[in-house]
Amino acid sequence: MPIMLQIIQIHASDMDNFSYLIYCPETLRGAAVDPSMRPELLLDRAAKLDVTLDFLLNTHGHQDHIAGNGLILEQTGAKLAAHPLDLPDPDISLADGSRLVLGNGIIEVMHTPGHTPGSIVFKTGQRIITGDTLFVGRCGRADLPGSNATELYHSLQRLKILPKETQVYPGHDYGSSVTSTIGWELENNDYFKCPDLQSFIKLRRET
Repeated sequence: MPIMLQIIQIHASDMDNFSYLIYCPETLRGAAVDPSMRPELLLDRAAKLDVTLDFLLNTHGHQDHIAGNGLILEQTGAKLAAHPLDLPDPDISLADGSRLVLGNGIIEVMHTPGHTPGSIVFKTGQRIITGDTLFVGRCGRADLPGSNATELYHSLQRLKILPKETQVYPGHDYGSSVTSTIGWELENNDYFKCPDLQSFIKLRRET
């Protein structure tokens, strides 16, 4: 049975980005997620924990999330794993249902297009790293090149049905707390409360 991987959240830019270090406490094998503009913070945390980075994971291809990719790849043996619609020719092409073995744990992939065509969510146990698909109390923009409000709505519907205790680790520090749960989002996130696609699109255009 897979063990519970550890997740460390790191403030990684002046744009309130979060990067993440996921690692197996038994084998000290790890994955860097969205190193953003201060990848040295993630590398330093991994070094202090004696964690070896096997993977560099990107939730999507926007520059504020991937700016630090080069340094991570230069200084580690990590393989770049991402959805090819956002990052062409990664070492590992991820798709909905992909699974990555990290030490004695598992990271699952949900393809959640909308903010970008290749946006993905990383799930390990009852914890999700949501990038810019879902924030605490908000959701990602759908008015950028490649964005699609209809796809974002349907992606959020998939997240809404996860167990209420599922912990949400967002891509930015935009909310009232740095993490939340699906249960909290169901009660407090207006985008989760939209009863249909039309109301979601209207709200996303107005806010």
